[in-house]
Amino acid sequence: MNNIDLFKALSNETRLNILMWLKEPEKHFPEQQAHLPKEVSLEGGVCVGDIQEKVNASQSTVSHYLNMMQKAGLLESVRYGQWTYYRRNEKTIKELASFLETEI
Repeated sequence: MNNIDLFKALSNETRLNILMWLKEPEKHFPEQQAHLPKEVSLEGGVCVGDIQEKVNASQSTVSHYLNMMQKAGLLESVRYGQWTYYRRNEKTIKELASFLETEI
């Protein structure tokens, strides 16, 4: 866990919102259910297009944000055909919470 990368990823309001939304994807991305492939559940993540629509930013900006968060270990991605789905990496989030509790 690279703490600097984690804190950089979390230092942006939109990236922090994405992480919070992905905690409860069925609440924040209910429209996604209509176009999920059968083999994908919300546990499999949220499609980049749905995240982009909610953020209301360009595709390149949202992709940059998601890549940054994935490199920091906050997100995991799964690809189904041409679509990429992102979900939270709960292990890293728990490690970060533990670090904050014990070290800071």
